[in-house]
Amino acid sequence: MPFALWALTISAFAVGTTEFVIVGLIPTIAADLGVSLPSAGLLVSLYALGVTIGAPVLTALAGNLPRKRLLLALLALFIAGNAFAAFAPGYDSLIVARFITGLAHGVFFAIASTIATDLVDRDKESSAIALVFMGLTVALVTGVPLGTWIGQSFGWQSTFLGVVLLGLIGFVASLLLVPSNLRRAEAPSLRAQVQVLTSPRLLLVYLITAVGYGGNFIAFTFLAPMLTDVTGLTAGAVSLVILLYGASVAAGNIIGGKLADRMGPVPSLTIIFAGLAIMLVALGLALTNVALTIAVIGLWGGFAFANVPPLQSYVVQIAREVAPGAVDVASGLNIGAFNLGIALGAWAGGLVVEGIGLAAAPYVGAIVVAAGIALVRLSGQLDRGAASVPAE
Repeated sequence: MPFALWALTISAFAVGTTEFVIVGLIPTIAADLGVSLPSAGLLVSLYALGVTIGAPVLTALAGNLPRKRLLLALLALFIAGNAFAAFAPGYDSLIVARFITGLAHGVFFAIASTIATDLVDRDKESSAIALVFMGLTVALVTGVPLGTWIGQSFGWQSTFLGVVLLGLIGFVASLLLVPSNLRRAEAPSLRAQVQVLTSPRLLLVYLITAVGYGGNFIAFTFLAPMLTDVTGLTAGAVSLVILLYGASVAAGNIIGGKLADRMGPVPSLTIIFAGLAIMLVALGLALTNVALTIAVIGLWGGFAFANVPPLQSYVVQIAREVAPGAVDVASGLNIGAFNLGIALGAWAGGLVVEGIGLAAAPYVGAIVVAAGIALVRLSGQLDRGAASVPAE
């Protein structure tokens, strides 16, 4: 794999840490700022909403900029957003900081995904995307549990300062390793963008992404309070369990990319979503037993993020057919769909926690993910129908 991919992986590590470290800090922030758990959960939703808006809109607006310059500008915005969060005087300003940081996140992963596919042969695209997203999964293995421990020990503001340092490292790595002669994409025409927004096949994949990926966050957003309030773990033990979850995510991300390369997106997504739904039900059943809960979480993470490479490569694959002039926009919209799913999942999880209780969140998440399986099978039928139509 080209060195440029590893630079993107390093930057993705910084971006991924700030996205998910908040999950482990929700009880700490809620207590410190005097807000409820669902209100603290909105820090996940508002970040994801920033990604949802920023990914398609800013990707389209910046489509004709040199990609390395755009990448460095995004990382600079990311660093500034986290510095703002570290010194936020209250809940409202922290919400604003999270939203600003999310704007940079969305465009970063959209551009990184398309750069990755340009740097390798077609038969290695899913694996290349998986390598970029491995930065996010390694963040879950190391950055998130370490950031959670730092926030619990020294205050949540210290965690954001640590993320600023990670962002600076990612900026320098990208400056040194990403080549300056990257392909400059032409600004997509209005017609090409309309093709993306009106393609039933692309819209269905975006729905699959939001539902199948987002359903997991109904439970994952409130993992820390579930482990402390239902399972009975200490705050320190939660960091170790998140470390286990992250290790599972790292393995699942790579396996998901390999599975998609070998089987294709529809069969691989069917298997992955089925496994995720089963893991969520198992988590709900195991929550009151410490040993079983830890065992399930060790498997859950792998299924939770294995869907990322096949979903992203699926969008790129279809976009090349239905909107070849706007592949970056299509990719950006799918990053938005991932984060729309996170935003809605975190919000719905808050409603479940308030209305039913923490222990119900995994079951509701499983139902939503199961709906994603039906959407995957429908998308497969549309693909077969499109393949059977002779080219004009």
